[in-house]
Amino acid sequence: MLFPKLVTCLAGCAVLLSPASEACGPGRGYGKRRSPRKLAPLAYKQFSPNVAEKTLGASGRYEGKITRNSERFKELTPNYNPDIIFKDEENTGADRMMTQRCKDKLNSLAISVMNLWPGVRLRVTEGWDEDGHHSEESLHYEGRAVDITTSDRDRNKYAMLARLAVEAGFDWVYYESKAHIHCSVKSDHSVAAKSGGCFPGDALVTLASGVQKSVSELRAGERVLASAGSDGSGDLVHSEVLLFMDRDPVTWRLFYTLHTDAGARISLTAAHLVFVTEGNCSEGALPAHGALRTVYASDARPGQCVLVTQGDERRGRLSRVKQVSMRASRGAFAPLTQKGTLVVDGVVASCYAVVDQQTLAHWAFSPMRLVHSWTGTTRRHGEGIHWYSRLLHWLGRTLLGPGRLHPLGVAQDAR
Repeated sequence: MLFPKLVTCLAGCAVLLSPASEACGPGRGYGKRRSPRKLAPLAYKQFSPNVAEKTLGASGRYEGKITRNSERFKELTPNYNPDIIFKDEENTGADRMMTQRCKDKLNSLAISVMNLWPGVRLRVTEGWDEDGHHSEESLHYEGRAVDITTSDRDRNKYAMLARLAVEAGFDWVYYESKAHIHCSVKSDHSVAAKSGGCFPGDALVTLASGVQKSVSELRAGERVLASAGSDGSGDLVHSEVLLFMDRDPVTWRLFYTLHTDAGARISLTAAHLVFVTEGNCSEGALPAHGALRTVYASDARPGQCVLVTQGDERRGRLSRVKQVSMRASRGAFAPLTQKGTLVVDGVVASCYAVVDQQTLAHWAFSPMRLVHSWTGTTRRHGEGIHWYSRLLHWLGRTLLGPGRLHPLGVAQDAR
């Protein structure tokens, strides 16, 4: 009976950690150098990829209209790129509002337009729609779609403009009319879920020597400040970095930043775990026994308290989260320590992601800790996803369905 239970448990961990095995993984074309080629303009009424817009292979399903009064309005960010002309016929600035992913792709496209046609700029005729001017469940209502032309309104350029939009990374591009090109992107939530649990490359950890080092420069074998208990509790100790579940110094990722009253700030991808305790915590107090639990970074809320480090103290102390913001940053790194925890930018965090069960996640990586205890090392790897994470991913996909995946992962699979 023990063996089937062991297999089932390992498979369960595998599925629950599977997006972490996809980790902060590569985008399209990662690891492959594109050979120079002649770009082929899109034909009128052609769309790329050749699937419906709101399907898994394109921009994904509609998630609901965003209004200025909705909680999700904070997901939108204004685009003030001077190299882009915004029509803004409503004179409200709505066309400038968009998700971070849409903003990134649009800014990239603006550069391509200027490079191909000197003196010509990208023009946005429609962006986020708050007035109901588009069809039902249009991605314009979520700030995930834009209609574009060139500043000179030369319709002979639009077929190539559509191709440039594809190359810029828009998830769906449609040569919709003679008057504009329609482009859309996946939701930041779904992209964040696929990026698993990582920290940005400029995040700082503290070595045993007391020196701070960016996580992008951290190496396996170095010892970093962590909590003694895998549940975030206990004294602060220095724990050895066993491996990186993923290392990606190039790709831009979306991070949630938790700002605390103590001045500490930690940035994590949406599905990464962080230790919190609910309200009524005293600033600077030690957490009560059993008070800590893990939540996804995307679920952290103002009023919750996280553990922060203060000077040479041996225990983390509570500090209230006063704000949660979002930012994009280049590079994403997922170090695994012996303890399964680490202190990043002065905040105690988990090494794990996707499953909101720190103990289960820690158990899933027990074989790697066991190998390390026997040999003093683990198999090294360069950039990209670690082989053991790939193994967990394969087991999960093979033995179990998506029923126990992170909610964002389930939503993504449903598309």
